[in-house]
Amino acid sequence: MRKQERKKTQSYKNKVVQTCLLAGKILIENGSELNRVSDTIKRIAMNAGLDDLNAYVTITGLMISANDEAGAQIKEIEQRNFDLRRIAAVNKLSRRFAEHKLTIFQFYRLLLKVEHIGLYYPFWLLMVAAAVLSGAITVVFNNDLPDFFITSLVGMFGWLIFRELSLRVQASFISEFVSAMAIGAMAIYAVRLGLGQSTDNIIIGAVMPLVPGVPITNAVRDLISGNLISGPARGVEALICACALGFGVSLALIWLG
Repeated sequence: MRKQERKKTQSYKNKVVQTCLLAGKILIENGSELNRVSDTIKRIAMNAGLDDLNAYVTITGLMISANDEAGAQIKEIEQRNFDLRRIAAVNKLSRRFAEHKLTIFQFYRLLLKVEHIGLYYPFWLLMVAAAVLSGAITVVFNNDLPDFFITSLVGMFGWLIFRELSLRVQASFISEFVSAMAIGAMAIYAVRLGLGQSTDNIIIGAVMPLVPGVPITNAVRDLISGNLISGPARGVEALICACALGFGVSLALIWLG
């Protein structure tokens, strides 16, 4: 009986660790700051009755240990995106678990469903949003109303190129470099063909959907919260993406300008 109880207890602890790993993985992959990830993991463990759980959280991986007997379990973070729905779903399930409305096994099964939620918005709506953002930036910041339509088209096609490349290439800076170069080329030819007036204004507006604003914000928030590993790492990643945009546009201007 004691062996069965021990095995049952060990199985429960392992399931708690697996649930914490999966919840943390979903949060990191969808743009959550790391102090929120660490807090969520600790709350899940505390509500599950594991006060001795230790977690090491980075943007590239999670390592969690419940005790010396269970050993440490590791989850690798292979991709990072932004989907607030999944973050909200994990937080909602965590609160339901804290209220004892879910068992740890139900919690884990529901997290598996959260991990495979589809696109936040339809693909066509994302393209329209990229177009509207690009055109609006040109009008708001540069007061260039005549270039609104062409900037919207260039921004939409630039985002489409970025999206298609992102599905095929893991390195995000390559996708942004190629997309920025394509935006620069389209803006130059649009002005030459008389479809636009200012190459600079078109490029500024069209490249805006690709600017890594959220990663920069998360990097600053991680630094403020005292995470001196993930904060600079996220900042460098965002800086590389921003440089890729600048280099892509510059290369197009040098070759075609």
